[in-house]
Amino acid sequence: MIKIVAKMIVREDAVEQFHALARELVEKSRAEEGNVSYSLNQSVADKKVHAFIEIWKDQSAIDSHNRTEHFTSILPKLAELTTEPQPVDLFTEVVW
Repeated sequence: MIKIVAKMIVREDAVEQFHALARELVEKSRAEEGNVSYSLNQSVADKKVHAFIEIWKDQSAIDSHNRTEHFTSILPKLAELTTEPQPVDLFTEVVW
């Protein structure tokens, strides 16, 4: 499995609009084949800081997700509500 942490810093005046758009993205992404978990998270310390935390079965599922209509149409709208680009980090779990 691959875990994604996609951090976004939302403009202070756009948090509610960001949440409304993100809700559709989360709901549709959760329904995708290969998705294990998909959530939007908001920082306790700074309400402008958000992170999509996702778990996918494999890279193929991520590639498919990145080509979906909801991802390609909603993500640019979300980006317009942020202050600056942030890194997207992919992780695999360390197994002991």
